[in-house]
Amino acid sequence: MTVEEAYNHCSALARAHYENFPVGRLVPGHLQKHVHAVYAFARYADDMADEGYVDDGMLTGSTLKLAPGERLSPQERLKALDEWESFLFKPIDRQTPPTFIAVQQTIRELGLPVSLFTDLLSAFKQDVVKRRYANFTEVLDYCRRSANPVGRLVLLLHGHRDPQQLLWSDHICTALQLANFWQDVSVDLRKDRIYLPLDDRERFRVSEDDLFNCRVTPGFLRLMRFQVDRAQSLFDQGAPLPATLPGLLRLEIRLTWLSGASILRKIEDLNYDTLTTRPKVGKSEFITLLGQALVAR
Repeated sequence: MTVEEAYNHCSALARAHYENFPVGRLVPGHLQKHVHAVYAFARYADDMADEGYVDDGMLTGSTLKLAPGERLSPQERLKALDEWESFLFKPIDRQTPPTFIAVQQTIRELGLPVSLFTDLLSAFKQDVVKRRYANFTEVLDYCRRSANPVGRLVLLLHGHRDPQQLLWSDHICTALQLANFWQDVSVDLRKDRIYLPLDDRERFRVSEDDLFNCRVTPGFLRLMRFQVDRAQSLFDQGAPLPATLPGLLRLEIRLTWLSGASILRKIEDLNYDTLTTRPKVGKSEFITLLGQALVAR
């Protein structure tokens, strides 16, 4: 497979999943293939970790063989992710999945740190085996690897390497991940995952039994308000970033910031009850946010 064909493979995947792709719609033409390559890398790895799904083109030559509709066991998911990671360092050959033909070219061409890709994979692996968090420090460490590399890659793809910009990006990406956690409390419970830190749950007297039985106690509402305030503080710390960026990238990052902060406002509007309701930004609200982003621009 040629490099051009590999990039086309990644672009097809990205366009098919744009509704779940927060950054990358408004990039210059010469950067689109690179953004799509990074997206394909992360999308496939997330499918392996969260869904136990591997298609024929993801791990060419892998020892993992699945019947149609079959899902990987937890141990097989970890093995698949290890194999996926190994392609970051192997020379290109006939066994190289299309995604890595493109990703390796992008890393070389744009001088991207491989550590950002391995950090992402370490977070995906953690999702396979870790379902509880003892404290907020553990949650932040997960965000550092699951969310922050994406923001840094976006900036680096556009040629922005200023340390302060990267730090602001980290604040925004961590806040986005937290907003997603607090939005999806009920969704994650169905996967037997609890990102609400244990020490905070104990402080507000919220038990696992309360969560799994959807008991919206006063303690739960206070706990969620505490977490929402934390996330908003991080959004505020990252707020200067869009103004330092040019053109469409400024618009995109501003819109991303507004969308994440909007989720927190919706949680507030529900009186912090995300056990019985999942807040989300509708299409009409997204258009409003886009208008706000354009005005800010």
